[in-house]
Amino acid sequence: MSNRFDRPQGARSQRQLRAGENIRHVLVEVIRSGHLREPALDGMMITVGEVRVSPDMKHATAFVSGLSSHAPEQVAEALNKAKKAIRFELGRRLEAKHTPEVRFIPDTSYDDAFEMNRLLAQDRIRADIERRAQAEEEGES
Repeated sequence: MSNRFDRPQGARSQRQLRAGENIRHVLVEVIRSGHLREPALDGMMITVGEVRVSPDMKHATAFVSGLSSHAPEQVAEALNKAKKAIRFELGRRLEAKHTPEVRFIPDTSYDDAFEMNRLLAQDRIRADIERRAQAEEEGES
């Protein structure tokens, strides 16, 4: 049986991962329900990519982004304005001893992945990758 000392520094426990995913599902339900009275959220299509929970389960960080024309920063700012109402709804729907304090952070991972794909599609970089792959194949033979 492993314990917390067997994990690498900064690695999250199964309990934290499970709690984060549960909170993520409930946050999606709360945001989708439309009960939040924050005008900035009207018409926003929001994605909650990941929720990370602290070891004591008292704090959670939700990585959010907007679909269509809404920047992740706009989405995070609007959700942070409504976080009291979100926490209240989270407490009602979450089957947990304590309701964590949630803060919303812009999730730029989608933008980063798009930029990486754009860079890899450039002719110069694609040629370099193919040259290196060919050199590795010749080295293994």
